[in-house]
Amino acid sequence: MTQEQCTHRNNVQSSEKPQVYKVGIYGWRKRCLYFFVLLLMILILINLALTIWILKVMNFTIDGMGNLRITEKGLKLEGDSEFLQPLYAKEIHSKPGRPLFLQSSRNISVNIVNSNNQLLTQFVTGSSGIKARGKMFEVKSTSGKLLFSADEQEVVVGAERLRVMVDFAEFEIYCKFAAFFL
Repeated sequence: MTQEQCTHRNNVQSSEKPQVYKVGIYGWRKRCLYFFVLLLMILILINLALTIWILKVMNFTIDGMGNLRITEKGLKLEGDSEFLQPLYAKEIHSKPGRPLFLQSSRNISVNIVNSNNQLLTQFVTGSSGIKARGKMFEVKSTSGKLLFSADEQEVVVGAERLRVMVDFAEFEIYCKFAAFFL
């Protein structure tokens, strides 16, 4: 092809009307895209509003959630709380000067286990009474004096006076006099 033929082609192309191509999304596609963007924005706003509402209702703070606070020593639970599963804790304390109140519809069990999860000691309070299971059981006075002790070998009553009530009859045994006769 010669140079004259090339210029002729260029002249032909330049003499025609240039075609303009639209670049972008037009028509129903554009409307659908705007609809999806609007729908996505509404869903984001609803999600954000529900998240803020949950944070407010559950009383989330920097220190913890609700009555549960995170402290340097561990977790601190204030107020009434309900446990649906067993509670495992190293220590449980009440506020100074306030009683520790435990309530259950069945019983309250305190189990002491060793490293192999074998039961060593058990204390159960229930509707039928109090049951204690272990190697020994002791009851002491506020001054620290032994009042009652029981183990597999012996039962010791440490009170100065023992009172036994049987069928309307009352027997009093004084430990000082009983020791004299033994």
